[in-house]
Parts: sequence; structure tokens; C-alpha cells
Amino acid sequence: MKSDRRHFITTAGLTGTGLLAGGLSSVNGNRLHGSDSLVPDERIHHQYFNMCGYAAPKLDKVRIGIIGIGNRGLAAVDRLKMIEGVEIRALCDKRSTRVDLGQKSLADSGLSLATSYSGSEDIWKEVCSSNEIDLIYICTPWALHTPLAVAAMENGKHAATEVPAVVTPDDAWQLVETSERTRKHCMMLENCCYDFFEMLTLNMVRQGFFGDLIHAEGGYIHNLLEFNFKKDLSNDMWRLKEMQHRNGNLYPTHGLGPICQAMDINRGERMTFLTSVSTNDFQMGKKAAELARNDSFFKEFNTSSYCGNMNNTIIRTEKGRTILLHYDITSPRPYSRIHLISGTGGCAMKYPEPSRITQGDEWLSEDRIKQLWEQYTPEIVKRIGEIAKKVGGHGGMDFLMDWRLIDCLRNGLPLDQDVYDAALWSSIVPLSEWSVANGSKPVMIPDFTCGSYKTNIPVDINLSKGGNTGVIALPAKN
Repeated sequence: MKSDRRHFITTAGLTGTGLLAGGLSSVNGNRLHGSDSLVPDERIHHQYFNMCGYAAPKLDKVRIGIIGIGNRGLAAVDRLKMIEGVEIRALCDKRSTRVDLGQKSLADSGLSLATSYSGSEDIWKEVCSSNEIDLIYICTPWALHTPLAVAAMENGKHAATEVPAVVTPDDAWQLVETSERTRKHCMMLENCCYDFFEMLTLNMVRQGFFGDLIHAEGGYIHNLLEFNFKKDLSNDMWRLKEMQHRNGNLYPTHGLGPICQAMDINRGERMTFLTSVSTNDFQMGKKAAELARNDSFFKEFNTSSYCGNMNNTIIRTEKGRTILLHYDITSPRPYSRIHLISGTGGCAMKYPEPSRITQGDEWLSEDRIKQLWEQYTPEIVKRIGEIAKKVGGHGGMDFLMDWRLIDCLRNGLPLDQDVYDAALWSSIVPLSEWSVANGSKPVMIPDFTCGSYKTNIPVDINLSKGGNTGVIALPAKN
């Protein structure tokens, strides 16, 4: 059994006004080591089992229970039902009307109906304890991701959860320890790792096109101001409440995930510390006040405590690289995840589109970039990419992600994203909050692999094994 020291942050008060102001000597009992950085208390963590590279026993049929049939959950039903070897056995949502929509999707494709679970806040517990399920697919509000994933693994099931996988560092360690102890996979469904340009540049990095990586940038720039305030009684306005009481980078994983894979984070490289800074809020509070004048429903949201409109978080790695993450979901700016990879031999940048690549001081020509697509498109995209585009889901990356997950489970292969990735990428949220609340002081980042990152092997994107799962041509309902 392998053991190491883990950095641990107590979580009471990490969200909302419980965070202490910058310049104080401690945060929730955690001592500041020196004047320059915030270092979490340490606590012994024994690594029960290294889940990176772990191949669980093969599943000829992957029986799935989908919990949360909102927009993302219903789209997951539509995609998963098209993958060979998948049986959707359970559909769960507290709202029976949403479960009915999932059942209709199955019926319209001539498939057997799943067992319906609805009617209460805790109905998901029955799904997790069912003996008819191998994989719990989680599409609920953020606060439920960790409890559901833990319950799934404790009941002998693999877990796949929407982003972020955790909301506190305690959640992150709970996921890690449960996955290691039960030897059940816990994958965060970071679909942007499967977008086509991100996979192209990952393969180019692997083959040395960019030389030694120096720096990368990612982000989530998406104007959702009106969407955030759209009245949604059935979901308790949970997204708005998150932004009302937290201040940091609340959605880092879309930009961070592909960068971490390119830099082999948790697989030969690790993040060491971050520092984070947020602007004031110039939009959310004003919007809430405007709505509250005419609708009493919004009075509880008429506060001045909203997350800053723009957050910038900079991360340094053990090998001396840097990662810059941007987060802005309110400003009137074009959508962007940036995805900039910069090395000693060149760089690539996806946004603003069209994507660009350079091997010097000037961007390559359109013809040369077409040649690079032909040369460096990884096997996984060659095998399933065109089908994924036809099925859809953010241009096909959602289906590519689902297909890869099922193919790995059916062939007994390690997953591209393991529990350490889920814990690490998601933990940037509370760590950035801590830095912002303390005058942008550096915050040390835990090593959730407990040292195993030094020998862990990068993910396989060229299908040296597996890749034999088909896609079902579903009949139209008569």
C-alpha cells in the first residue's frame, strides 16, 4: 500500500461570506505559512489503490442509470441509446415530467422503457442501490455531484458526473478515497477534452510538434446574463444562487481539462500553486435589482454579493509551466474557451475561430493547417468523429466522450479521465475562491495522486486497444 501526505483544506465556510477577508492570519483554522502563500493543513492520506491506469473488469453490456433529466440529462439519453452495448435501465428526476420525456426518447427509438424514479428529492438513492445498473450517469445541480458519485461507488457502480465533480476540497478527497477503496471508476464528463481541435493539438503535443510546452490558456467566456436570471421554479434557481454567494473561477474545467491532458498533469507533471483575482460585479447585482423592482420573486437575489464578472486564475506547475484561466459569463463578449497551447516549437489557438497554428512568428496558411489536420488527427477521431458530428452534442464532442467511456468499460480499459482528474480540475473552484478572498495570495494545490503522478502513464488517444464499440442505427418509430 502506498502512502503520502496530502494537502487538506477544511471546508466549513469555503463558500459564500464564510471566507475570511484577505490579510488575516488564518482561514478556518488553516495557518498561513509565511507571508506569501496560503498552505492548507496536512493530513495523512493512504492511497488504497492507484486508479490512474486501472482497467476494471469488462462489461459486455453497460447498464446505465441516468440521474437528472434536465437539458443535459435528456441529451445524454438521446446519445447513449445509440451506442452498442448500452442499456438505459433507469431514468431519475424529482420531476416526473422530465422522466416521461426520457422515456419518450427511448420509445421513439423502439427501445425498452427504463424504470422510472421520481417524486422526491432523495429518489436517486434508490437508483444507486439498484442491482440492475453498472454505471450511474449524473446530470444534476452541482451540489449533488459528489453525494451521487460516492453513493454509486459505495453501491458497486461506476460513476460519471457532469462538471464540476466537486464543490469543496473535502468533496475531492472523498471522491478519491471512495474510488480507490471500491476500485470503481469516477469520471468527470468534461466534454471539451473530446472537441476536435483540442484532440488534434493533443496529438501534436504528443508527437513533439510544439516542442517543450511553456504556457497554456483556457477559459469559459460565455454571455449567460439573461439565462442566469431566467425564472426556473422547478430547479430552485440553483445556478444563480451559486453565483450569488461565491467569488472565484466557478467553471474552470472546460478550458483546463484539455490543457491538463496536453501537459500530462497527473501523469508525469502536477500543478503546484495558483493565484486568483476577480473584478467587482458590474452586472449581476444591477440585473437583480432591476428585476426585483417589478417581480417580488427576485427580491432574495437583490444583493451586492455576486461573483466578480471576470476572474483570472494563474497556475504554476512543478516543471515550471504556467496555465492562465479566464472566467466570464456575464460580459457581452463572443463565446470562447481560448485553448492556447504555447511551446518552444510553436503554438496553437482555437478562439477566435477559425483556429490557428504557428511554428514561428506567423500563423500558418489555411492549406498548411489542412495538411496538419490530415497528419495529426488522432485515431479516435478518425474512427468515430464523423458519426459523432452527425449524432451531435456540442458539435459531436459529447457523443465522442460518451462513446469513448462506453468503449473503455466494455473492453476493460483505463478511462481517459480518472478520479484524480475529476478531483484536481474541479478543486480549482474552491481554491480560486480562497485566493480571491485573501487578496489573491498564492494557494498551494493538493496532489490527489499522492505522488503517483511521477510514474502514471498518459492517456491513449490512438486506440491501441479497444475502439470496437459500434453505433446503432436506430429505427424510427412507426
